[in-house]
Amino acid sequence: MNVTEQLLARNAAFATGDFDPGLSIMPTLKTMIVSCADPRVDPAHLLGLQPGETAVLRNVGGRITPQLMEELSLLQSVARNHGATPGGRFDLIVLHHTDCGIKSLEAHPDRLAAYLGTLPDELPTKAVGDPRAAVAVDVAALRADPRVPRDWVVSGLVYDVHTGRVEVVMPPVIRTA
Repeated sequence: MNVTEQLLARNAAFATGDFDPGLSIMPTLKTMIVSCADPRVDPAHLLGLQPGETAVLRNVGGRITPQLMEELSLLQSVARNHGATPGGRFDLIVLHHTDCGIKSLEAHPDRLAAYLGTLPDELPTKAVGDPRAAVAVDVAALRADPRVPRDWVVSGLVYDVHTGRVEVVMPPVIRTA
């Protein structure tokens, strides 16, 4: 059995057992998580999430990039177009992790800078090699961005891939700008 066949078999089991056609487009925990695409860092598994509880956006490093900010804006529009009201308290969590592969991109400053929406000489301000500092940088950027609704609560976590534990680096705070 190839991988696609394995996945289709798993989907068949899901569709006949755990599938819930009544899930809302708005997450029941009113939460969105921005995380890394690293397969060791699946927020659903490490945070015990159930289908429909959160929206999860994953990219290289779990970083706040210009593209991610556009996705946040589009998702708010999608929610409104489906009759949901994305206003009110909503938690936006940035989840970085130890031993992240994005650190290897420091050897390619032009590509990394373009991805992060900055100039190569400004890369040190993005703290790419330190997940705790990087999550602080990204949370600060979200809290200062006028596109993030004022009543959203923004926080930052770091997952340790060696212990399985999540640490609060930036406690939940309603954005200030």
